Amino acid sequence: MKLHYQISGDGPPLIILHGLFGTLENWGSQVTALSQHYTVISVDLRNHGRSPHCDAMNYTLMAADVIELMDLLSFNSSAIIGHSMGGKVAMQIALNYPHAVTQLIVVDIAPVNYSAHHEEIFNGLFSIELASLNSRAAADKQLKAYTADPGIRAFLLKNLFRNQDKTFSWRFNLPALRQSYHLLSLAPSGTTFDGDTLFIKGKNSDYILRQHQSPITTLFSKATFKIIEGAGHWPHAEKPKVFSSIIMKFLANRNAD
Repeated sequence: MKLHYQISGDGPPLIILHGLFGTLENWGSQVTALSQHYTVISVDLRNHGRSPHCDAMNYTLMAADVIELMDLLSFNSSAIIGHSMGGKVAMQIALNYPHAVTQLIVVDIAPVNYSAHHEEIFNGLFSIELASLNSRAAADKQLKAYTADPGIRAFLLKNLFRNQDKTFSWRFNLPALRQSYHLLSLAPSGTTFDGDTLFIKGKNSDYILRQHQSPITTLFSKATFKIIEGAGHWPHAEKPKVFSSIIMKFLANRNAD
C-alpha cells in the first residue's frame, strides 16, 4: 500500500509513526525540532490520515507498508520512532526487517497483548451521524457522553473534515479500525532485534509496566529505558522539549560512532 507521507529536513533518515486514531500531523512540533538534524519522514499509516483505506489491517501488513515506502524513497535503512500502535508497527518492522532499522524508538507501548479499552471511544465515534452533522462543536457534544476528557475529544475530532458538499467525514477508516481492533491489541511477533532500542514511558501512563520489562528485553536485547516525568501516554505532545532532547541524544550516539 502506498502511504501518505511528508518529508522535512536534511540528514540521516528518521521515520515517525503515529498511534491509533492519529495522523502524521500529531507530530508537528517534533518534526520541526528533529528536522534540524535529520531527514524526517512522517507517515500516515493505513486507514489513517490521508493514506488509503483497506479492510485488512494487522502489524505484518503495516510493517510491509512502511518498507514499501522506504523502497520508494530509496532508503535502505532508517531510524524509526513509533508511538502506541505506531510503536507496535515499528517493533514489527525491526523484527521482520532488522536490516532496515538503524535505531528503534518505541513510545509508551510494550510488545505485549493489551485488553480492549477503546470500546467507549468507538461507541462515541459511531454515535455521530455524519450525514446530519452540522458542526464540529455538535460532534464534540456527542462525544462528551462517551469521554469526558477534552484533550482526547480534540485529538479524535482532528480527523473530522468537510467534503466539497459540506458534509463531514472521518479521515480514518472507522469500520476497519473496529473490525481489526482485536489484532491491533496483540503483541508484535518475531525472533529478536539486536539493534539499539529505546523505550520511552510517560511516568503517569500505565501502558508500560514493570512486568513488561522481560518481554521487552527478550525481543530487544539492547533495550534501554527513559521515563518522562509529568507525562502520560502522549509524552511527545505533553513534554515536547524533554522528549526531543531524549530522542536527539539517543540518535546522536550512533551518528557519532
